[in-house]
Amino acid sequence: MSERMEADAPARRGPALHQLRLCLIALQFFTRIPVPAWVGYEPEWLRQASRYYPLVGLIVGGIAAGGYFLAAQCLPQAAAVLVSMAVSIYVTGAFHEDGFADVCDGFGGGYTRDRVLAIMKDSRIGAYGAIGIGLMLALKFAALVSLDPVAVLACLLVAHPLSRLLSAALIWRMAYARDEGKAKPLAERMTTTEFLVAMATACVPLLAAGLLDWLPWNAIAAGLALSCLAMAWLARLFARRIGGFTGDCLGAVQQASECAFYLGVVAALGGGAWQAA
Repeated sequence: MSERMEADAPARRGPALHQLRLCLIALQFFTRIPVPAWVGYEPEWLRQASRYYPLVGLIVGGIAAGGYFLAAQCLPQAAAVLVSMAVSIYVTGAFHEDGFADVCDGFGGGYTRDRVLAIMKDSRIGAYGAIGIGLMLALKFAALVSLDPVAVLACLLVAHPLSRLLSAALIWRMAYARDEGKAKPLAERMTTTEFLVAMATACVPLLAAGLLDWLPWNAIAAGLALSCLAMAWLARLFARRIGGFTGDCLGAVQQASECAFYLGVVAALGGGAWQAA
């Protein structure tokens, strides 16, 4: 045991290695991707890891984009988009989709704060959750399938980290609604410095998409505006109905703002049904 502790000691020292640990903890918490055993776990580390939430999104978006790119070499657009969606869901273990479904069930079927929280805690999915997640996935598919391949890649690389940044904004500005829960360590108040680190991470792919001409700036602006609007509306709903947020609420914001970005891009690029006709 002492030999193992001595071997782990170098990995536990130094600010750079500590930041690497926080990044890997975030990756471990939000995805199925394995991390080295030396990373370990402490509740305080998980709280600090929230700054790397968008970086996890960039990794997930990169994997989804890679799945789309490979599938698009031999499959039609619709099938390639479905492959990318399936890949991202597998990598994350449907973590955020499950949260979105729970929020649909809780806020759709609960009329008091306690009832909403109780429904969201139930592992079973109800009619509101099933319908909600079905429509959400259908909207994502419909939006992405209407874009050209370069725009799809850009959207995946931008929307995943951006939506996780907007989800982290709840941790930064709102209180946790439960006395305990799986996301409780993550939900301790995020500092402004930590949020700025997260923001910088999310801004990199967003700026790259515009500077490299993968997406027009007006499409990026429309997607960003609609994503922020979705986050703001949900945050107001959470504050009014349950006085804060839960882990499921974070998942719901991620899913809604990701989908909103795709829809904003499509709208800005002239993808309206009347325009197509």
